[in-house]
Amino acid sequence: MANLLQPGVAKREVWAWAMYDFANSGYTTVVITAVFGAYFVAVVADNAAWATFAWTLALSVSYALVMLTAPLIGAWADAHASKKKWLWLTTLGCVSFTAALYFASPGALVLAIAALILSNYFFGTGENLIAAFLPELARPRALGRISGWGWALGYVGGLVSLGASLAYISGAQAAGQGAAEFVPVAMLITAAIFLVASLPTLLMLRERATPTGPHTQRNAWGQVRYTLGHLRQLPDLRRFLLCTVLYQAGIQAVITLAAIYATLVFRFDTQQTIVLVLVVNVTAALGAFAFGHVQDRIGHVRAIALTLVGWIAMVLLAWAAPDERMFWVAANLAGLCMGASQSAGRAMVGLLAPPAHQAEFFGLWGLAVKLASIIGPLTYGATSWLTAGDHRQALLITGLYFVAGLVVLRDIRAGRGRRAAHRFTLLSGHA
Repeated sequence: MANLLQPGVAKREVWAWAMYDFANSGYTTVVITAVFGAYFVAVVADNAAWATFAWTLALSVSYALVMLTAPLIGAWADAHASKKKWLWLTTLGCVSFTAALYFASPGALVLAIAALILSNYFFGTGENLIAAFLPELARPRALGRISGWGWALGYVGGLVSLGASLAYISGAQAAGQGAAEFVPVAMLITAAIFLVASLPTLLMLRERATPTGPHTQRNAWGQVRYTLGHLRQLPDLRRFLLCTVLYQAGIQAVITLAAIYATLVFRFDTQQTIVLVLVVNVTAALGAFAFGHVQDRIGHVRAIALTLVGWIAMVLLAWAAPDERMFWVAANLAGLCMGASQSAGRAMVGLLAPPAHQAEFFGLWGLAVKLASIIGPLTYGATSWLTAGDHRQALLITGLYFVAGLVVLRDIRAGRGRRAAHRFTLLSGHA
């Protein structure tokens, strides 16, 4: 394994880095996907007609805040060599505001929305920062493999947090408690697992970057303006960021609305939906782990193209599925593609980003992903509304984002992009 890692990087440090994926995945699995969303709509907002809109709007606000600040924080972290300090801040922020969801009792709408926005903001910002450590740990030829290990461990972490929460919920329900009593405790469980599981990362991961410029806020803003103004020098990275917006729009729609699709099209009940989330997390972990090795062998562009073809096939299967058996096949294919494409995208950015500006460009990547998190679900929602609730048609239209991403990906050359990244670093003079 030593020949896969950068000089001076120990295997335990790679494990510590990957543990952050394990730690933070519980937040998305429990809070965003499986537990708190339904609780927010049914209990906090009392099933009001605007409840689902309020949920999606709160998430969109948090994504927009990440979009606005991610490149600036990345540039500041590069200038100060302070990714680790920012990671401490974002971790404690997400843990604290996830725990604050404990107080989201029936009717506590303002508190619930504020805690949701802030917890999701800190989660998204931390996600960009931990990704920026990847090129410091893995050699270029092993970026896909190491990224895949992290994503695979992340899905395991999601299963652990969801399993712990559901174990408590099952006991509470057996004791006659209602959602207003056991869901808040599940938020504390999720926050605690996040904090404990992130400690190996926060204590063992080293900051290897060196400061690149004067330690002023103006320098960070100036670097962001410089980078945006000179992205034409990085045509392959620029095109990949556009590709990311497109295919991630499809992925984020699937993540956000899969449970709704299963419920409304195939009449899944709550238990079936939870089982669906658990199984898809397992297949996603397998996809991320296995495909990381494939990506390093066949090349980053070809690997991402293969996952996009898989996503297109998944959409067609789910759209045409006459019963839930074919839908289960589509869902597991989605899991495999999800783990593979998420891992492959992070590794691709690590390959194409200029070496002296990793945090900044992973901030731009985060911006692209968060923009997609707004566009994809809104496209699905608008289509389902315009088609009078035809969710099959909404899924098919949203699936066009994968086709568009595949078209944009066609003209990207990883080797050419890597050479341009090194030239960019030399020409910018670490500006």
